[in-house]
Amino acid sequence: MDNMEQNVDPTPDTDDLPLCANTKHILVRHYALDLTVHFRRKVISGSVVLFLEPVAPAEHTINSAAPQADNIESSSHSDFTLVLDCCDLNVSKVEPVDVAPLSVAFPGVCTDDLIHKLASMPSADWRQQQELFSECSRAPAEQDDGSVRFCTDRWSLQVWKQGVSSPREFPRALRICYETRPTGSSIRWTKDQDDRACVYTAGSPINNRALFPCQEPPVAMSTWQATVRAPQECVVLMSGEEQVAPTEGVDTSFSIWHYYVTMPMPASTFTLAVGHWQQVTPESLHVSSRGGSSSEVTFMPHPGSGDQAPSNNSPMLDDSFPCSHGDYPCRFKERSVISQRVIPHRVFAPVSLLQKAQIGVLALLPQCLAAAHAILGVHPFPRLDVLIVPSGFSSLGMASPHIIFLSQSVLHVGISSSGVNSQSLCGSRLCHEIAHSWFGLVIGAKDWTEEWISEGFATYLEDIIWAQAQQLPVQESLEQFNLKALLRWRRRSDELQNSGEELQILRPNMEKTGQVSESGSSTVKHALNPDKSFLQVHYLKGYFLLRFLANQVGEQPFINFFKSFVKRYHGQLILSQDFLQMLLSTFPDLARKGLKLTAVYADWLDRPGIPKWLHERSAVWSRSTPAEEVKAEVAKWILLSRSHQGKGRKRKRSEANKVNYKEMTSEQLVLLLELLLEETALSLSTMRTLAQAYDLQNQDAEVRHRWCELVVKHGHAEAYGDVEHFLRHDQAMGVYLYGELMVQEDAEQQALARRCLSLVSEEMDQSARRVVEEMVL
Repeated sequence: MDNMEQNVDPTPDTDDLPLCANTKHILVRHYALDLTVHFRRKVISGSVVLFLEPVAPAEHTINSAAPQADNIESSSHSDFTLVLDCCDLNVSKVEPVDVAPLSVAFPGVCTDDLIHKLASMPSADWRQQQELFSECSRAPAEQDDGSVRFCTDRWSLQVWKQGVSSPREFPRALRICYETRPTGSSIRWTKDQDDRACVYTAGSPINNRALFPCQEPPVAMSTWQATVRAPQECVVLMSGEEQVAPTEGVDTSFSIWHYYVTMPMPASTFTLAVGHWQQVTPESLHVSSRGGSSSEVTFMPHPGSGDQAPSNNSPMLDDSFPCSHGDYPCRFKERSVISQRVIPHRVFAPVSLLQKAQIGVLALLPQCLAAAHAILGVHPFPRLDVLIVPSGFSSLGMASPHIIFLSQSVLHVGISSSGVNSQSLCGSRLCHEIAHSWFGLVIGAKDWTEEWISEGFATYLEDIIWAQAQQLPVQESLEQFNLKALLRWRRRSDELQNSGEELQILRPNMEKTGQVSESGSSTVKHALNPDKSFLQVHYLKGYFLLRFLANQVGEQPFINFFKSFVKRYHGQLILSQDFLQMLLSTFPDLARKGLKLTAVYADWLDRPGIPKWLHERSAVWSRSTPAEEVKAEVAKWILLSRSHQGKGRKRKRSEANKVNYKEMTSEQLVLLLELLLEETALSLSTMRTLAQAYDLQNQDAEVRHRWCELVVKHGHAEAYGDVEHFLRHDQAMGVYLYGELMVQEDAEQQALARRCLSLVSEEMDQSARRVVEEMVL
């Protein structure tokens, strides 16, 4: 049926994101994507086959299937409608796929039950299952009399078949032919640091609905496989359980890449990157060899399990605890991988950043992976790729199954004059993203508004994993934890003063968290608010809640509890209460101390503001040894600045050279610069000496960010080049620096802001660009 698209917006202007899919009626069990990447046109074309299974009673009709307020064109008729989350896609055809050939694999099973039988195959037969999905996805369409119809609106695609009034009668496999749009915000078409074309999934607030029609609600857990055709000189990286080599197709200018996953996961975790990147190796910096000539899909042995996943009576299984999830090839049950401290890993980067990626990422990965294993146990995924993404990437990192996107801002920038902690930012960020394998991916939030379940946990764990990776002594670890806590406390306090209360709540839906409509549709509160993506409340307040809980039960027992929680909930989606209730039952003394679930909700999750415990604890962190050392250094700088008043240049330089400045870690330098930012005036001579003493141009991005803020505040014009460099090359961190340049009402600073925006606007993340343009233009 031809497209019947309606260019109307069925929802009022709101910053809430609608999740339209009617997941309570019908579920996608598997996606089979067949895609071609066209760099010249900036589109991805192809098809996706959805393997569907009804979950609603047969009497459900279209009236109950419609998402929210009847926002579909088909609501006037009585046919059941499949509603998919979709936007910025040109859908050209929707057709039912003939699943009858599956009857050869499942003799005696009626046609309507073939997909259920396929999707429910035992995990031991995972490879045969993937091959059958692949074979079925290439099957021809059913003989169609034109009764399958579809239409689109701003946020969804609706498909119905005339005369079909319930999910039970609906086709079990649908092929949707479509093409993305160049402006679709699920994917970014841009240039890498070598000015070569690339495209990647952006992790935007709308997730993947502008890449393929899907069911976005996290409860719609599915497996997937994908065939991607890309220019022959490109590498295709993707969520997938195997490290794959490309094959050649009929068109030799394109290579073909095949990926698959056997663990059911939300469609939002699907990740794709295509570009001219090269693999970093310890021995040399070159592209890894690529071979093969067949375009047929083949499925390699499952990692760590031999030719197939172990059966339930295999001696390779760990029976010390039962899995609570559905049946899939689960690494937590495989004895052969329980002791695998470091999983296979690769790093990819543009040529110009290969050496930095080698020093700053590849060298750190093994120790970070081993440390994460020591803290949390079995690695949930069998392999890991790390990609250094283009400079316009909107955050420092993003974790997906089997792949991490990392900003160039975290890369090692060279040895500073002090030589201290030059890899702290890169190492801690790697540990943060690795922690997401456990919290955010293999255990996910059932309600997307509870981002703290992912980000708060990863922020808490990054400190512990990074300390383990460095093999720090206990006292040094404690000092590092407390200094980082102090820095986060200061950031949290600043955010609270500069953002609306509605964005400062960890559980904005409160007691309604996790609830959906009768059809399964819902909304994600404030997901489209452009300011939200630059706030860290879910990272910071979530982190502080976990610090509070660790303080109640003891640090080591709390970390041990994490392992137990992972064993219990891996492969599942959770709400806050799942974690908190298991914690309270594991540590009954908490209740005897008066800590109740209702109190945690009231103090931490359902209200803005800062709990009493956090106020009190911040004073302790402020008195820690590293913080006191910084305060002593700040006093020296303030005294130096005041001594410069009214004195000649020669006198100033000689006095500065006599002062003995203490060597500090990068976190201490951040605190030092933040405290100096509170001073109303610093002499220009002091600014010059400060930059020279700590070699600030060669420090990590966190330090350089604070230095740029100091330069802007005090109008240190000779360092405006540092500000311009930061805004151009550290775009993930520089958004609000534009605002600081504009608010000073200094013509030179405002011209600098406008010039930098004009230089990077084309490569900037869309949300970041909108926020900056509001400040500058």
